[in-house]
Amino acid sequence: MKLTKTFNSFFHSEKAGGLILLFVTILSLILANSSIQTQYISFWSTEFGHHSITHWINDGLMAIFFLLIGLELEREIYLGELSSIKNAALPIFGALGGMLVPAGLFLLLNYGTITQNGAGIPMATDIAFAIGILSLLGSRVPASLKIFLTALAVIDDLGAIIVIAVFYTTSIAFVNLAIALGIMGFLFILNRMKVYNLIPYLIGGVAMWHFMLNSGVHATITGVLLAFVIPFGDGSKKSPSYILQHLLHQPVAFIILPLFAIANTCIAIDSNWSEGLSHSNSIGILVGLVVGKPLGIFLFSFIGVSLGLCALPQDLKWKSIIGAGMLGGIGFTMSIFITLLAFKNDGEEVITYSKIAILIASFVAGTMGFLWLKFTLNEAVPKQLKKPKII
Repeated sequence: MKLTKTFNSFFHSEKAGGLILLFVTILSLILANSSIQTQYISFWSTEFGHHSITHWINDGLMAIFFLLIGLELEREIYLGELSSIKNAALPIFGALGGMLVPAGLFLLLNYGTITQNGAGIPMATDIAFAIGILSLLGSRVPASLKIFLTALAVIDDLGAIIVIAVFYTTSIAFVNLAIALGIMGFLFILNRMKVYNLIPYLIGGVAMWHFMLNSGVHATITGVLLAFVIPFGDGSKKSPSYILQHLLHQPVAFIILPLFAIANTCIAIDSNWSEGLSHSNSIGILVGLVVGKPLGIFLFSFIGVSLGLCALPQDLKWKSIIGAGMLGGIGFTMSIFITLLAFKNDGEEVITYSKIAILIASFVAGTMGFLWLKFTLNEAVPKQLKKPKII
């Protein structure tokens, strides 16, 4: 299976971004537990414009991250791996299982408790980390596995966005929401009129973000909504969607996501940190990401293929699907993001323990996935020999 230039560009961008995320996360944890702990942690709480630096990153800069996700999803739907039902069916089934099973396991352990609101935490997959680890396996990774994991993670992110919009919106200011949607409607009209200048869309996007921020619906949703009103055209390098996507790739991968990781992993780990792992919330996150993700992804993919609703590519084996499922357990960015929303009224301790559980689960899932694929890909992907011509 050949990989498109767009996909290759995306894959390598996420690969580099994943490695940088790993570095800055380790650095942030070291600084948060060093001699400058107090100054370092208080820095991220510094306020300007009535909001902390961390809040501006989480509610402001992350909207740009969601905009990029929306643009990438739009391209995949129109021209990429999700453009045909045949190609999209397998990762869609896998993503559904990778969301429902982890959430179900979490609820099984937390239903009726104050932490049941965290069911969305183990549903997410971190694209950058997952692809970054997969890339470490080099040329042995079949093209179909790269496509499956990437498409699954993109669909997974879309699912997480829907979860955020539906389940983590507490109260709605309908006037502000109506204004935000009205601006979106106006931008959609510009799209249909084939206005290809990006400036009105970007100005409108900032206005949408402002009113969405004050509507009660999480402001980052603006990014996805804006992505789908920016003209896609023929998808060429001259289309507004492609231009903006290309412009955002490096700032998101090398600035925005690292800033998010640094700001949200400045965790002061005390001597009793392990006690937090015995809480039902932490266990739910660990079980959801480490067990639920690979189980759900494999099980739903297998059911889909068995029912004839999708097909397993010729160069892909079920062992590789299991390995991809393990890598899907790397929640990190989206899991931390949902944690902040789920437990914003439950105190800093719950959030801290959840973050520690996410970091441990992501590390375990990533290590398991890497080792599993390292020892199974040789079997799963034999060298392709040319078939002799039949005369």
